[in-house]
Amino acid sequence: MPMTAHDTRAIVGEPEVLEDAVETSAAWLCLKEAATALQGLQAQDGSIGSDHAAARALVDTVVDAIRELAPRFPHDAAYLEASVRDFERWADAGFGVPDFLDSLVAFQPQQQRVDGIRHLVVFPMYTQNGSRDRHVEALIVEVIWPEFIAQLETEYTNRLFVSLRLVDFTPGYDTNSAVLFPETVAMREIPAFTWGAIFQDREAARYRRVVRAASEITKLELPAEAARMLDDQELAEHTFVMWDIIHDRTHMRGDLPFDPFMIKQRMPYFLYSLEELRCDLTAFRECVAIQQRLQERKDAAAAGEAVEPLSAVEEETLRQAGLVQYAVIFDRIFRFAITGSRVRNYDGLGGQLLFAWLHQRDVLHWTDTALDFDWDNVPAAVVALGEAIDELYWRSIDRPKVAHWLAAYELVRATLTPHPASAWARGLPDEVLAGAPKGYTDAVLDDEFPLSMFYEALEKKMRPVIESTAGIRATDA
Repeated sequence: MPMTAHDTRAIVGEPEVLEDAVETSAAWLCLKEAATALQGLQAQDGSIGSDHAAARALVDTVVDAIRELAPRFPHDAAYLEASVRDFERWADAGFGVPDFLDSLVAFQPQQQRVDGIRHLVVFPMYTQNGSRDRHVEALIVEVIWPEFIAQLETEYTNRLFVSLRLVDFTPGYDTNSAVLFPETVAMREIPAFTWGAIFQDREAARYRRVVRAASEITKLELPAEAARMLDDQELAEHTFVMWDIIHDRTHMRGDLPFDPFMIKQRMPYFLYSLEELRCDLTAFRECVAIQQRLQERKDAAAAGEAVEPLSAVEEETLRQAGLVQYAVIFDRIFRFAITGSRVRNYDGLGGQLLFAWLHQRDVLHWTDTALDFDWDNVPAAVVALGEAIDELYWRSIDRPKVAHWLAAYELVRATLTPHPASAWARGLPDEVLAGAPKGYTDAVLDDEFPLSMFYEALEKKMRPVIESTAGIRATDA
């Protein structure tokens, strides 16, 4: 009798089945090897211009492996059948630009949000923060969906959100990529996207490594709960799931003067900084509210008041709400701010802005070469930054696009110092102000807001640590 999606929970990770784990099976290893070899034959767009005989043999191996592995993934039967058809059609048509729309539409992981359930994922695609080549990639992934998240999602509804753990993967994911998005797949037309996945295990693992090193370098004494997260991968994973489920839905909510994800909009990169930071700070603010509400009820129950005691799930939600607040702050100021190049690094700028905002409100201190926080007053300061961005958005609904851009720039420059050569800081000339939006964007320097002296020093010490997180797995942290 075929297993259902829920049946798979019983076998994930149990000792008696480890010897026959999918990721060590001969079929998976053959698939992984063949997909990797195909990458070497593919052009950037995924097509194969020569050596079709070798490519056909590799596709045959991929197809045979998918068929052999399919019984282990009964919940993905329709997708895996479509995947086989897409691979065979690609080969039969002469290995042009691949089209995997049919199998992409059949793959619906958001309908299988069961903790521990696994998926076999094989597509020609590029990997964000990894490779821009649309090459065949293969992954085995596992859903992270603890009970408290299932309950939280009833309040913070996000039907598109899928939280995953990387089990094994081809070289496109041996990078900084921590997402699996359907829009990265090679396809003939764009369907309505129904899911987006984040690898919380990778997010958590690199967070643990980076924050551990940064706290040692800056002599930061971490609060006990924050320190515990650095020693517990599962705890950190659950924290990132809670953070991301609220962050992700925020892109579509609020007083938005633009398309939620700013798709196909060319804008100054600091606009993307503020949007990503807005979503993180909304997650922070919501977790403050959750923590306050549950803690008040817990205290009332302890005092003998006639209130319902917290359930085990609510106790876990209370704990994780506090951890999300630490994670947002430390990931933003320690990893985001100094990761990646200085070319229009919008996440880096968001981290710089949060650090400077907290410092200038006297809740973050860098004194005697040691970092310290006034934790009692940190939440209010973080929430205030989120409210400042919300105010910018609310006012900008009534502004022309470029006026919104100018107002956003003023919000950032009120806290961060622009580059001395900045045309924006000096004031854009009339011909740019009166011209098309492109002129505004072109006038933004690649590094419009350079690193402060604090961050220049920190980046030099942290560079090897940051670089070491490429391709990180949960077991590596």
